Amino acid sequence: MYWYIEGDAKLSIAAQSVIQDASNEVFISPASYWEIAIKVSVGKWTLNRPYEEFINLGLNQYGFQVLPILPTHTVRLTNMTYHHRDPFDRLLIAQALSENIPIVSADSQFDAYGVQRLW
Repeated sequence: MYWYIEGDAKLSIAAQSVIQDASNEVFISPASYWEIAIKVSVGKWTLNRPYEEFINLGLNQYGFQVLPILPTHTVRLTNMTYHHRDPFDRLLIAQALSENIPIVSADSQFDAYGVQRLW
């Protein structure tokens, strides 16, 4: 989401196409918003606009839908073997696996979980 909204060249052309395809529903986890807020607040990432505007762009202009974090997602976390240290990424993986939806990520470590990764 960060790379898409900020127009970052790190986002692959294939990932951009999947996000822009109107026939696809694009979900965003609150874990992603949380991680972005943390990275912005500590100066690791910068935004081209205020954070609140950034969120509104994703939800209103680009039509991203919030995928709530549900107890079933956290149950999935308790049964996962950890191949990845980042707790945000592990939650995103658990959500994708629980909901049987693909995830857009450049991180090849996601593949060890059997999630369908688009990049």
